[in-house]
Amino acid sequence: MSEPFAQYPYGAYHVPEPPRRRRGRHALGLTVTAIVALAAGAGAGVALSHGSSPSGSTTAASGATSGTSGGTSGGTSKTALTQAQIASRVDPSLVDVTSTLSYDDATAMGTGIVVTSNGEVLTNNHVINGATSIKVTDIGNGRTYTATVVGYDESQDIAVLQLSGASGLTTANFGNSSTVRVGEAVVGIGNAGGVGGTPSEVAGSVTALDQSITASDESSGTSEQLTGLIESNADIQAGDSGGPLVNSYGQIIGVDTAASTGFEFGNGFGGNNYFGGNGSSGSGQESETQGYSIPIDTALSIAQEIEADQASSTVHIGATAFLGLEISSEEYSGGVAIEATVPGTPAAEAGITAGDVVTSIAGQSVSTGSDISQILIGYHPGNKISISWTNEFGQSQSATVTLATGPAA
Repeated sequence: MSEPFAQYPYGAYHVPEPPRRRRGRHALGLTVTAIVALAAGAGAGVALSHGSSPSGSTTAASGATSGTSGGTSGGTSKTALTQAQIASRVDPSLVDVTSTLSYDDATAMGTGIVVTSNGEVLTNNHVINGATSIKVTDIGNGRTYTATVVGYDESQDIAVLQLSGASGLTTANFGNSSTVRVGEAVVGIGNAGGVGGTPSEVAGSVTALDQSITASDESSGTSEQLTGLIESNADIQAGDSGGPLVNSYGQIIGVDTAASTGFEFGNGFGGNNYFGGNGSSGSGQESETQGYSIPIDTALSIAQEIEADQASSTVHIGATAFLGLEISSEEYSGGVAIEATVPGTPAAEAGITAGDVVTSIAGQSVSTGSDISQILIGYHPGNKISISWTNEFGQSQSATVTLATGPAA
């Protein structure tokens, strides 16, 4: 099957602290999608209005423009475009995303979509998950920028980036995903293979709507369900994560987030830790390539929440809080077993060591690494938080720690 989400050229991702949800890189192809939002003082608000329906009633626009005020990527066509024409319109509004994962000595590459001319970019959360630094290369002008994470929704695999010092970028042309129909022709565009340069494009058609999948992480053993997805037979590859699914009129209708090939629905898992979702049919039938994309209406809705600083139980705004726990793969009843702590982090300074079992965070009982991640969504660097654990001798201990700034979640 195709590689999963972002492209990892330097080996498997080792899960730090709150278990970073890495969809198995060889198990499935969750593509990275980051949502664009305003950074403090960045300027005008996010342009989140949708384009017209691709029914032919749209207004033709001129070619892509650039300059100090930025421009749209080719606008919308009244007639269906060729694959090459679609790519020429969409490419200037895309970016290559390179995430450095210092705690894991790894690098991840994905794709992003430019939402505003001042450098707000939409991408998958899994593209920047665990990143200690992020570099973004704009396809439209060829420049490379440092990026910060404005916010993210891990449950929807969406994130928002802000490029430092960016202006005049070519912005994307968004469609309306509620009008998408089965059988509609689409093109997936992105940084396939993480090689950078001119984005690659693959043609296909929509095969199903409102699909659910379970994305499994080989390294951590965790899984995450994504729902409401657009399914297509476009050959989405590793590195395409966060890139656009585009209709025949040059409008972005989805954000590519996962892909699988050669999977058997009904009988067994095909050895790829990837599970079929709604609408899967045919017991034991082998599927062709299946790509999954987050509807653009959903992605932009989450982006609006982030842009408005509307934190919630799933949406985190700003820098990620960090304890410094490395979760053991060993299951333990009554808490979360710790494999190690990162030197110099709050957990290490509190005295937590390998073999200890964390039982509660902020007064809430925890039994999995995901529980710890969920609790930390509501906190930020500098916040004080209580942590309780049992040491290897069975003694209960607790401490109040000040959260540090950690990798993006």
